[in-house]
Amino acid sequence: MKKRLLSFWEIWNMSFGFLGIQFGFALQGGFMSRIFQDLGASKDDIPLLWIAAPLTGLIVQPIIGYLSDRTWHPKLGRRRPYFLIGAILSSLALFFVPHSSALWMAAGFLWIMDASINISMEPFRALVADKLDDSQRSYGFVVQTLIIGIGTWVASNLPWMVSKLGVVDNPVPGEVSNSVKVAFAIGAFVFLISILYTIFTTSEYPPEDMEAFLKEKKEKKNTFVSDMIENVGKMPITMKKLGLIQFFSWFAFFTMWSLANPALTEFTFKAPVPLESAYNMNIEAQKVAFEAAGASSQEASNKVGSYMGVYGLSSMAFALLLTLYTSKRRINRKYVHMTSLILGGVGFISMYFIPSPEWLILSFSLIGIAWGSILSMPYAMLSSSVDPKRMGVFMGLFNMFIVLPQIIAALGGINLAYKLIGNETINAMIVAGISLVIAGLCNFLITEKKAIMYQE
Repeated sequence: MKKRLLSFWEIWNMSFGFLGIQFGFALQGGFMSRIFQDLGASKDDIPLLWIAAPLTGLIVQPIIGYLSDRTWHPKLGRRRPYFLIGAILSSLALFFVPHSSALWMAAGFLWIMDASINISMEPFRALVADKLDDSQRSYGFVVQTLIIGIGTWVASNLPWMVSKLGVVDNPVPGEVSNSVKVAFAIGAFVFLISILYTIFTTSEYPPEDMEAFLKEKKEKKNTFVSDMIENVGKMPITMKKLGLIQFFSWFAFFTMWSLANPALTEFTFKAPVPLESAYNMNIEAQKVAFEAAGASSQEASNKVGSYMGVYGLSSMAFALLLTLYTSKRRINRKYVHMTSLILGGVGFISMYFIPSPEWLILSFSLIGIAWGSILSMPYAMLSSSVDPKRMGVFMGLFNMFIVLPQIIAALGGINLAYKLIGNETINAMIVAGISLVIAGLCNFLITEKKAIMYQE
């Protein structure tokens, strides 16, 4: 079916819910490690505590993709019911996670939060492919990336913003910072409102033959597991090649989310989280020194979060340029993605060599170009290579190539890799950079013309 070409604002409305989703992911990516450290986790334990995020994605996204392909609600359509369920659960989890009183509680909330965000996120990818003609796919995913960039930048700066507005961070051992608590509460509100905006402003195409759709749904005897096995077997070769690119890309970004805060507060800002065991709290001078070191570390963490927000701002600017270009012209998705990933790799590696913290703006700006491309080009290439009737399930299965590298990283891959270079945590950023460069070069494997550039 030849689909009607949509206007910019129609595409904006259908993608706006991603603002809230990215608020959730940016707060999680920028500040969960800080929450873990506030609650007493060592930096080497942090990647393993993060394992909830990729594991829930591995389980939830294929299931939601499969179910949404087989769903049709008279009022909410195919994908929007899952937006709504995920939004409600995610908002509750976002609000409560920084109020955790113990490390196990924070890790548990991370499981709930990430599962809930994934319930909303997976159908958004499929919605773009559902609604847009193939000629607008690159444009649609780029607009989505533009909104993601806005969300990343604002959410990453929230703790810094609220601290500037007068919220005081008292460095109390075993307690999460006040600025983080307020930021997560704001994120919960934005998540719910932005998803509701998309639900109320966007319609969906019903199945072309509703009777046949309902009959197939009723008569189909295959189970979810057998369907998944069948779909994995029918995975297009382009999807497998994109999977290799995704593997190295997401290994790099998981490394950043889990270890950038300890790496940069220690190496760049010279303000690591103080260990209470290193101070004699019975001596007033030692107690004062501990509190001063804690305050300095909290301030450094706010600044790291703010600098990390630059990659959202950069991805937004990159996406805006691509939006203006792809609204009228075609692009070579393969070479855009390759160049972007290599630039991001240079950004990560540069963190080791910058002379002062201000240079992190440049590092994260380059990383933002890679991030903007990761959120658009692989999905545009994939959507041109799979059966439209199985768009949801293939988008869900594609998530395997995102979560598997993160699971490997969380189970010790990051710690093993960066310690081959040296014991300083900043070496993890070098590993992330090398991984992105490898991902960029893997684009040479993509050869299908329709995936590389839309063909009439």
